[in-house]
This record gives sequence, C-alpha cells and structure tokens, in this order.
Amino acid sequence: MGDRHTWTAAPAAADRARSVLAAAWSCAVTADGVREEFVGAHTVTEDGRVLLDVPEDSALRAVSLCAPRGEASAVLEFADVAPVPVRHRIRARLWLAGSFAPEEDRLAFRATRIALRRPSGMAVVDLDDFAAAAPDPLATAEARLLTHLADVHPDAVERLTRLVEPDSLHGAVRVRPLAVDRHGLTLRIERARAHGDVRLPFHTPADDIAQLTERIHVLLAQAAATACPRASGPS
Repeated sequence: MGDRHTWTAAPAAADRARSVLAAAWSCAVTADGVREEFVGAHTVTEDGRVLLDVPEDSALRAVSLCAPRGEASAVLEFADVAPVPVRHRIRARLWLAGSFAPEEDRLAFRATRIALRRPSGMAVVDLDDFAAAAPDPLATAEARLLTHLADVHPDAVERLTRLVEPDSLHGAVRVRPLAVDRHGLTLRIERARAHGDVRLPFHTPADDIAQLTERIHVLLAQAAATACPRASGPS
C-alpha cells in the first residue's frame, strides 16, 4: 500500500475462525455418511463449542443416538459469504472436525481439528488459540455496515480509492467494499477478467460501530488530502 499505510494488521486465524462462526447463518454437517444443512440452527459457546438445534426426525440425531460411547464423529462446514455482491463471494471456508453428543435437547459439537481457508491459503487453527479467541466485535454487524456503505455511500468508496496504489487500480471497472473488521477495511477491485483485494488498515483498532465510523472518517480525510492522481479508476 505504500508509505501511507504500512501497518497491515489483520485478524489472526483463530480470531477469523471465531468471527466466521459468529456471523454464519447456516452450516453443513457430515457424519457417518449423512450430510445435512441447517439454517439458523447453531450457537457458539464462549469456549468455541458449537450447539446444534436439529429436528427430532433429523438423520443426524439418529446418528448421534446410535454412535458408540454416545459420541459421533462429524465435520462441520461454514462459508463466509461477502454481504455485498461481488465476484467470488466466498471469502473464507471453515471446517471443524470432531465429535458431537446429545446435550439436553441439542447436539453439542467439540472440535479436534480446525481448518480455515482464505484467499491467502489454508491454515490449521490451534485448538487452544481457538478456545481463547473471540469473534471480531464488528462481525455480527459487518453485513449491515458493508451493505450501507455500498448502497448509500458509493461516493465514499470512490474517494477511498485515492488511498490505493495506482497500479492496483489499472483496468478497474468497479470497486466494492468486501470486508471490514476492527483492524481495517478491504476493497474488492474488479477488472474485466480478474479482480484483486486491497486492505486499508485503520490507525488503531475499532471495537464498536462508533469507533468504526471515526476510523472511516480518518481514512476519508487521508484520501481527501491525497494529491496523487490515480492512473485509472472504476467507471
């Protein structure tokens, strides 16, 4: 990003995994040859266990009842989907391998292996780090925040491109807000046949929406003070 943005802090893999869990609305579960998808059925405990509300007639519940020692091996898959329409909207995929067992009227899942795939590559998440991590404070509000920015303030997104190196904007046809977390805002730069992402880090992390608003205003002020013309930009 050049001299203006040398700090490129981003969430650690464990924090990112917890954020995906916190914001995801659906999940797919595979166990003993059975695969089911659930919408709005999971909650996450403070230590990272996943609790699933499944129907009484669910094949997954039958698997749990028939499992040896009352625990069934399973893999949970979560997709992190960009709330703003862009190409390749899946920003990350999270897999949790482990076992689940009945707990009151739910199924409680405890992971023994966790993998997170992002555009930067696949990462195996340490279990202790995962248990100690917390979701990004903006994770559950991110969809609303990005949609508002894209739909109501496209002019602000356009101004923020002044902070992007001109080479990164070469051939750009559209720029959209792709992601935001306490550390920064990521823009998706779409070209005719390709795309790239550029991260604009905040000067200090934002822990709530009021702080995020201030951080965005700081970026916009920096953009307004930037005199360097862009080589090309979105039309």
